Amino acid sequence: MTRKTQRKTKNKAATASAKERVFETDSTYFLKLVVFALLGTLWIKFQQPVSWFGLPFNGVPVGFLVGLLLVRKFESYQTDRKIWYAILLVVTIICYFAPAGVVI
Repeated sequence: MTRKTQRKTKNKAATASAKERVFETDSTYFLKLVVFALLGTLWIKFQQPVSWFGLPFNGVPVGFLVGLLLVRKFESYQTDRKIWYAILLVVTIICYFAPAGVVI
């Protein structure tokens, strides 16, 4: 194989890997958005605050914890993971103050 042919194959391989990212459909993105928003609303709240090392806790964000695991498992690109982490965090914080969750 000549040098010119080797360069061409290297350039083709470099451009193929750059174009390899396939974007998901809008319906898939919307389904993920709904699932992660619902997960962010799942809290186990206590009638009486529980004290742990002197800090009172009114609830445990179970959906947030499950959502973190799901994002880490199913999203392969770091930029996508950051978006889903931000959505989970915002919805979880909003639902902490809203009357949503399971009360024990």
